[in-house]
Amino acid sequence: MRSFLRIAILVAFVFQASISTGQDKAEQAPMKTYTFVMLKKGLVRTQDSLQIAEIQKGHLEHLGNLAKTGDLNIAGPFLDDGYWRGLLIFNTEDVEKVRSLVEADPAVKSGRLAYEIHPWMTQQGATFK
Repeated sequence: MRSFLRIAILVAFVFQASISTGQDKAEQAPMKTYTFVMLKKGLVRTQDSLQIAEIQKGHLEHLGNLAKTGDLNIAGPFLDDGYWRGLLIFNTEDVEKVRSLVEADPAVKSGRLAYEIHPWMTQQGATFK
């Protein structure tokens, strides 16, 4: 849990350091609550390579659909093959809605991925530079 907190603080710092809202510094953008999801290795990782490919295809399609509907702001994998597999930031503070969206992911359904959900706040309109 401590390392999750470190990652969350680092992500928050990166977002805050790279805010690009087009507003004067004296006039800060309003804060907004989003929902941060940390994807982790699931308990079921015994699938063969064909099953893994099919799960991954469904996972990426699912995330793409969430992005198209505007529910998902950003998603990406961690590249170090560690316990944490990726992160998602949803454009809502409705944790139960996010839980149902994440649980519909084929990688979560298969048990290949697990997740943690945390409400998260930053300035509205914050972007990476």
